[in-house]
Amino acid sequence: MHLSVIIPVYNEAATIRKTLERLLAQPLGEKVEFIVVNDGSTDSSVDELRPFLGRIRYIEHPENRGKGAAIRTALGLVRGDAVIVQDADLEYAPDEIPRLVDSLAADPSAAAVYGSRNLAPTGRGYSHYILGAWVLTQAINFFFRSRLTDSYTCYKLVRTPVLRALGLTSSGFEIEMEITAKLLRNGFSIREEPISYRPRSFKEGKKIRARDGLVGLSLLLMIFASKRIALLAKDATV
Repeated sequence: MHLSVIIPVYNEAATIRKTLERLLAQPLGEKVEFIVVNDGSTDSSVDELRPFLGRIRYIEHPENRGKGAAIRTALGLVRGDAVIVQDADLEYAPDEIPRLVDSLAADPSAAAVYGSRNLAPTGRGYSHYILGAWVLTQAINFFFRSRLTDSYTCYKLVRTPVLRALGLTSSGFEIEMEITAKLLRNGFSIREEPISYRPRSFKEGKKIRARDGLVGLSLLLMIFASKRIALLAKDATV
């Protein structure tokens, strides 16, 4: 499987070098590409990236546009059969990616494989973030009758044609909600595999905030409503 790894970077000078070193060390085969989107960093992230320019595809946003915008920029350029996002902060361990790739390759019916932090919990992070992620996941399960355990995981390995067909529009962290809700709305199958997790603190640079969860919930309602409207319109024409 030809894999594309998208790495959004915004002021991650402290960890981006180690992130790329660990990614490049993984047994992902010869057909793998690493697309780094420097999303308007104002620290020394670009200096940390220079030694890797011969082994990565580098894209730069002149100003910060958000994680979702960085993913959408890279998605238009990917050449792989499947796409996964690697945050540059090392909360997620790159050595778990090969197992997710093997899981997707073993199940042709699956459109995506999610790395769940909740199937075999390790690091848990701030309690209000745990609760928030749980609420968002339960909301998704309620509206789409799914059984996901971790909808807001960064490790979403999705087949490229499927991901592109979703028509993603989000610019911020709500991209996590949009991908999951649109996969389920369109009837695509999502598998989950357990992964480890090493949450970082705000002092270390954690960026997602409570308001991002509220934006995600609002987006979920909009996506679900669009499905209901489409069904009503279809019934009206019968």
